[in-house]
Amino acid sequence: MKLTTERAALLRALGHVQSVVERRNTIPILANVKMDAADGQLNLNATDMDLDIVEGLPADVGQAGAATVPAHTLYEIVRKLPEGAQVDLAVDGDGGQLVLRSGRSRFTLACLPVDEFPVMAGGELPNRFQVAAGELRGLIDRTRFAISTEETRYYLNGIYFHAAQRDGVDVLRAVATDGHRLASVEAPLPSGAEGMAGVIVPRKTVTELRKLIDETNDDIEIALSETKIRFSFGDGVLTSKLIDGTFPDYERVIPVGNDKELEVDCRLLAEAVDRVSAISTEKSRAIKLTLSPNAMVLSANSPESGTAQEELEVTYGGGDLEIGFNARYLLDITHQIEGNVVRFAMADAASPTIIREAGETGSLYVLMPMRV
Repeated sequence: MKLTTERAALLRALGHVQSVVERRNTIPILANVKMDAADGQLNLNATDMDLDIVEGLPADVGQAGAATVPAHTLYEIVRKLPEGAQVDLAVDGDGGQLVLRSGRSRFTLACLPVDEFPVMAGGELPNRFQVAAGELRGLIDRTRFAISTEETRYYLNGIYFHAAQRDGVDVLRAVATDGHRLASVEAPLPSGAEGMAGVIVPRKTVTELRKLIDETNDDIEIALSETKIRFSFGDGVLTSKLIDGTFPDYERVIPVGNDKELEVDCRLLAEAVDRVSAISTEKSRAIKLTLSPNAMVLSANSPESGTAQEELEVTYGGGDLEIGFNARYLLDITHQIEGNVVRFAMADAASPTIIREAGETGSLYVLMPMRV
């Protein structure tokens, strides 16, 4: 293998693929990136056996071939080369070493055999459809904060994507929950997605996909089966196993009888919660909302730090109510509200609260209250 490519293009592609590679590996080949050069293109491939990424970049290929080299080491070398540099890559005859030259720099990296590199079996992916990059970005950004990190409830360690209906309209819905809060966000159902199975996309896949979406405005082609999902766009393909589990019936935890409605300026609320929560103990970060007609008092107290209180003007016509929330969870949700006004629908101090953007029906958040 012999080729020349631009440092910027190589760094960009390596940045994407090396982040899939785990820092600690018991299987040496999984620490490597596979490089495949042919027909004016260099393809980089990395995998952790659950997630597989391939990304291509233009290259002046003098001799086609393939090699595998340590992913993080190669990334660090290319990152530290000067901007605008040309990078020459060559593999010796027996494939045991890769030589990287750039300007007056020369590096030699040990290779592992290409045939040891695992291939993520293709299999049939019967459901195929396209989603605009902006739509997918919105679905991920507004739900991923609620993904559970509790490994014992592994079926909550991702975002649940499925076809659903709201008011007779077909939608693509993304849902995430950790048992304390729930996020449900919708986009129009793409053509071809009508028969898709409900799938749970793992947290690591969501993180890597989100990085890739940032750099494209193209439509993203999604192909999936009951066990695997593939995202294709530009020069990149991300393939992932799905979480093998059943996502809970989340609609049962969305309350329907919450009749105490509150509307408040979202930015003012977020700023007040942030200030008041500075006093609360780090572990629970509990704050109390005391509601009376058209007024809300936010308060927190800590045996070590003291007390905090702030009053906000609100639109509220329900009876007097005191309800507590985890301040960080409340801030996570307010940061997803794109409009100026946020609406709360509450029942009492012990029941789940619905939070949504006023006048917007495509997204909904549920937050469990705390005792304060």
